[in-house]
Amino acid sequence: MAVAQKPSEVAAAPAAATRRRRSFKPRYPPWLTSPSLLYYAIFFLGPMAILVAFSLATQQGFGSLSYGFNFSQYSQVLSPLYVTVFERTLVMASAGTVMAIVVGYPIAYWMARYLTTYKMLALLLIVVPFWTSFLIRTYALKIILDPNGYLAHWFGLNILYHGGAVAVGLVYNYLPLFILPVFASLERMDWTLIEAATDLGAHPFTAFRQITLRLTLPGFVTGALLVFIPMTGEYIIPNILGGGNFEFVGNVIGEQFSEAQNQPFGSALSIALMAALSVFVVIYILFATKEEQFGA
Repeated sequence: MAVAQKPSEVAAAPAAATRRRRSFKPRYPPWLTSPSLLYYAIFFLGPMAILVAFSLATQQGFGSLSYGFNFSQYSQVLSPLYVTVFERTLVMASAGTVMAIVVGYPIAYWMARYLTTYKMLALLLIVVPFWTSFLIRTYALKIILDPNGYLAHWFGLNILYHGGAVAVGLVYNYLPLFILPVFASLERMDWTLIEAATDLGAHPFTAFRQITLRLTLPGFVTGALLVFIPMTGEYIIPNILGGGNFEFVGNVIGEQFSEAQNQPFGSALSIALMAALSVFVVIYILFATKEEQFGA
């Protein structure tokens, strides 16, 4: 004889099934990660181990090394000359990131909110510079900034081989890397929230600061890091637009490996630069984890 279920039990059954479906997580065999782990080990961990071994080695003659545990290269990194190079690199990368934010955020905002028909065309124009070689773009900018060019002739702008030319080159080459993640964040926004805030008496800038900026902050931080990190390791832009008068850490590292043949010191500089950048990466990870917990 079948036992009749109570109405509460009948109503609870679909909810329990929904909870079971939500709690179910597919299980995949661990070996599926082996290709990516193998690639990571060969092309990242392997070179990193070689770099660490070089940094602890001792220079003996031109290009000759004696491997061991010599930490004197790291103490040389802390000398005033190279500390100045690190400071210049971080300051210029920070300034370039700020300028990319000032230029890129309004462009991404305008594309996401006000463009409809030509939105994809504008996005294509942002991406088109990546179809050209980085080196060619930098040389093209050098022609534009040439002291005998039309820009200097018409506007009296002569910044080539100075820090200003390097800053312009950084923003010019890395601006799309900031616009794209910010645009993606703005595309997911519910613009009715802004309309509701203004209807309730909020000032447009207050609505932007309290709603738009907060909702797009993950894309904002991601874009800023995508711009800042490669700027700190830049080699081509200071070399071409700075004319060797405005060196970054990347230029010093290249000189140590190619010209001075001092692999231990070049490796120590590389590891010191990665350690400095790791601070910003850790801050980003903490921020992303906090945002994920907040969203959950």
